[in-house]
Amino acid sequence: MFQVERKLWWYRILHQKVIRQIQAHFPDSQSIHILDAGCGTGGLLDALRQAGYPNSAGFDASTDAVSFSRERKVAVEQHDLRDVATFQPGKTFDVIVCNDVLYFFNDEQIRQILRVFRQRLRPGGVFISNNNAFSALRGTHDIALTISRRFVKAELVDFARQTGFSLKHTVYWNFLLTIPIWCVRKVQLLIWQMNPSQPVHSDVSLPPAWLNALFLRILRLEQRFFQAPPFGSSLFTVMH
Repeated sequence: MFQVERKLWWYRILHQKVIRQIQAHFPDSQSIHILDAGCGTGGLLDALRQAGYPNSAGFDASTDAVSFSRERKVAVEQHDLRDVATFQPGKTFDVIVCNDVLYFFNDEQIRQILRVFRQRLRPGGVFISNNNAFSALRGTHDIALTISRRFVKAELVDFARQTGFSLKHTVYWNFLLTIPIWCVRKVQLLIWQMNPSQPVHSDVSLPPAWLNALFLRILRLEQRFFQAPPFGSSLFTVMH
């Protein structure tokens, strides 16, 4: 999974988006303290380290993910996001990142998590979050990972307002590939519904190099020519 996070077109664009927001918010400092809450196998932390941010750390609830990260010398602890208030009590951060994790929680749990994030941000700090978007894009990937929900902008706006954040930036992305993704996932669901006893798997995997390069090029074109797409498979948000 670590190599997938390093190479897969989707992760590469996401990590770039996070780092660009950090650079824009803190243009003169790389000594800032960054927390990746729900960091998985540490792909973003590795990207941050390579970008010159030495004070980056994370936590994840998965024993396997934490063990995998530590093998690669990424600073990760085991901790449950639902109990984020007890993670390194008293420590504050300039940046908190929480990518593709909130979909496991209900509204009240999300509000509680965001309130803690708001308290743990230093003055002038920023919270960055990426989340999956639009329930119409639900597929066997969601079932395999027990993903309970997908988001739209209005929900993130409400969560920001309810938890003391100001919304700085929110944008759908992966716009140009959304229709193909919708088609593939509808077919996946149809096949699974014909035989629901068969195991389901995540569709996040590294495609052939030529296809990975093509998708990466498409997303880079999207970022250049579509500043505010009307929809996308992901929703990227920055709050402060």
